[in-house]
Amino acid sequence: MSRNPSVLITGASGEIGHELIAHLTAGDAARQVVTLDLNPLQPELAAKVRQQFVGSILDTQLLERIIAEYEVDRVYHLAALLSTRSEFSPALAHKVNVEGALNLLEFAQKQGESHGRPVVFFYPSSIAAFGLPDLATKAAAGKVKEDDFNVPTTMYGANKLYCEHLGRYYSRHYKQLAAETLSGKVDFRCLRFPGLISAETVPSGGTSDYAPEMIHAAASGKPYDCFVRPDTRIPFMAMPDAVTAILRLMSAPREKLTRSVYNVGAFAPSAAEFETVVRAAFPMATLGTKVDTKRQGIVDSWPADVDDSTARRDWGHAPKYDFATSFHDYLMPSIRKRYGG
Repeated sequence: MSRNPSVLITGASGEIGHELIAHLTAGDAARQVVTLDLNPLQPELAAKVRQQFVGSILDTQLLERIIAEYEVDRVYHLAALLSTRSEFSPALAHKVNVEGALNLLEFAQKQGESHGRPVVFFYPSSIAAFGLPDLATKAAAGKVKEDDFNVPTTMYGANKLYCEHLGRYYSRHYKQLAAETLSGKVDFRCLRFPGLISAETVPSGGTSDYAPEMIHAAASGKPYDCFVRPDTRIPFMAMPDAVTAILRLMSAPREKLTRSVYNVGAFAPSAAEFETVVRAAFPMATLGTKVDTKRQGIVDSWPADVDDSTARRDWGHAPKYDFATSFHDYLMPSIRKRYGG
């Protein structure tokens, strides 16, 4: 049992979780880290945290145990059922993504009431929360602001958008008819991420994974047919910039934040532009296009780019990697090392 200020990371065995553990436990860390995941942490990560709990975010008894043992004032709720699987299992997606998030918000509310200061709660949303009706609207919209086109077409996007509203409710309106003021115990902060490109993990079939799939296939000498049209355009970000954005948002003073949910982006190449740089790096690559009409329809409903000017103004969002440097300086060294190129 510890009454020292603590951080809880759910979904900690994923790549964002790995990076957060490394940053939050570096040097003279102010808070000890506790993790919750269905899968055990790798031994080198487990050694850095105060305690890892192996279990589900749907297990309310386990969450009550963590409340009893730790004084958590930071939550990074990363656990989720991802987009492709959510579309095949919508009822399960709702259970994990919505009920799980609700459990963690209740957890944060109880912690905030218990130790008398707001629990800062990070939630990763997605461009899947947007839903543009057709390509003409997408082309005319340009960089889309946070509050525009919030009509998602996927279960994952609907889950994300609803959880954004849940977070806002817990922050500002929780039990608003009660005699005493109970809101303000959760300080909810959310980023709507674009497609994330990682040098460390192999793509797992996500709807925005055509870009990283292309480079991994080319580097390993395997043929690849891109499942979207060459003119398809959505925003992307390199994984290190995503983690930096989380840490900047979480460290920003509350009074500087004008929103609960922020767009973040970095670059927005077309599929054809991505193929061009992959071919330049791997001239022998066998790349083609075989459009998956259903997945294409989902990607077409997402913005060609996002307006992240509010994040840049409020808390200094400033991605290090643009399209060229993310490819040459971040992706290529690790990809070549992985595949012996």
